[in-house]
Amino acid sequence: MFEKCHYRHVLLRVSYLGWEYQGLAVQENTTQTVEYHLFEALKRACLIQSRETSNYHRCGRTDKGVSSFGQVISICLRSKHSPEEQNKPSCIRNEIPYSKLLNRLLPKHIKVIAWMPIPQDRPDYSARFDCKKRSYKYYFPHSGLNLPAMLEACRHMIGSHDFRHLCKMDVGNGVLEFIRRIMNVDIVPVDVNDVDKPTSMYYLLIEGNAFLWHQIRCIMGVLLLIGEEKERPDVVLELLDVEKNRGKPQYSMASDLPLNLFKCAYEIEDTNRWVYEREALITLISDLRTEWTMHAVKTTMIQDYIRELEKVPLASEMEDRAHDECERDEIVSYAACLLQGVKPKNYTPLMKRPTCSTLHEKIAHYKKRRKIITS
Repeated sequence: MFEKCHYRHVLLRVSYLGWEYQGLAVQENTTQTVEYHLFEALKRACLIQSRETSNYHRCGRTDKGVSSFGQVISICLRSKHSPEEQNKPSCIRNEIPYSKLLNRLLPKHIKVIAWMPIPQDRPDYSARFDCKKRSYKYYFPHSGLNLPAMLEACRHMIGSHDFRHLCKMDVGNGVLEFIRRIMNVDIVPVDVNDVDKPTSMYYLLIEGNAFLWHQIRCIMGVLLLIGEEKERPDVVLELLDVEKNRGKPQYSMASDLPLNLFKCAYEIEDTNRWVYEREALITLISDLRTEWTMHAVKTTMIQDYIRELEKVPLASEMEDRAHDECERDEIVSYAACLLQGVKPKNYTPLMKRPTCSTLHEKIAHYKKRRKIITS
C-alpha cells in the first residue's frame, strides 16, 4: 500500500498537557508517553508506515509532567497529491485533514494544532536542528515573592554563559558542552489587572536557541529562593562563574507541573503559513474550555475553603498577635510547594552548601565505566 503513496514533508505543531504523562519521548517500560500515543495515531490513520521510515525529528524533548502548547515535529506524511502539485494553494487547501484525522485518534490531552508544508528544496529540514528559538513559560503565584529581585537575577542570564551549575549535567549521554545563549528572560503577569494578590499568577518567560537538561527548572528553583529573599540576585553571577566555583551547590529544582514549552520558531514561517483546520481548531478550543471550567470550579472551591479557614484566629490571646501574624505569613506562601525536596529548618546559603561532582570528575567517572569517549 505505502509503496504507491505520495508523501509530503511537513511540520506538525503538537500541544499536550503533560501532567499525567511520563514525558514526550518513547520509553521501553511504559506506553504513557506523548510520542507513543502520537505514533499510534499516525499509524492507525495510515499517514506513516513506521516511525523508522518517517524522517521524524522533534524540536524539544520535554520530561515527565512537562506540558507544551507549541511542540513541533518534522515528519513525512502520506499526501493526496503528487510532489509536483503539492505546493499549489488548491492542493494545500484540499490536502488530507491531518489535524482532524489525528485528533480523533489521540487522547484528549494530546492534540495536533496545525501543519506546515516544508519547502521541497529543503529535504533535510529538521524540527530540531532548524529551530531558531524555543520559548518556555513557567507559571507561579505572586505569593509575596520579591519579583523585582527575581527580575534582576534574570537579567544576569541574558547572553551566552556556561550553565553547568543551573542544569542537571547529562555527562552519561555525552553532553560535555554547557554554554547556551539566552535571548530573553522576563517575569510577566498572566493578567495585567491582577498583579498584587498572593494568588495573582505570573510566569517566567525564557527564550533561547537551545536548553540543557532541567535547565529551566534549576533556574526557577534558584529564582524562587531569590524571591523568598533567602538569596541575593547576584548569586546567579556566582553560579555562572564556573572558573571560580567548580562544583554545583546542592539545591532542589522547581516542580515539573508549571513548565510549558510554549513556542518553537522557524525561519520558514516567514514564507510559509501554518495550516489550521477550522473544525479541528473549534473542537480543540471547546475541549479546552471544558477543561478550564472543571479546573476553575475546583480552584474556586479551594479558594473559598481557604478564605473560611483564614477567618479562624491562630492564637487564643490578643497578646499573641505578633506570633499570629508570623504564622499567617507562612500560610500565605503559595509558591513554597513549587520547590522540590525536604525543607530544612535552618537555611544554608547556596554558595556555602556542599557541592556536586565537578564536570571533570563526572567525565573521569564515565570514562572509567567506558560510558563516554573524549578526545
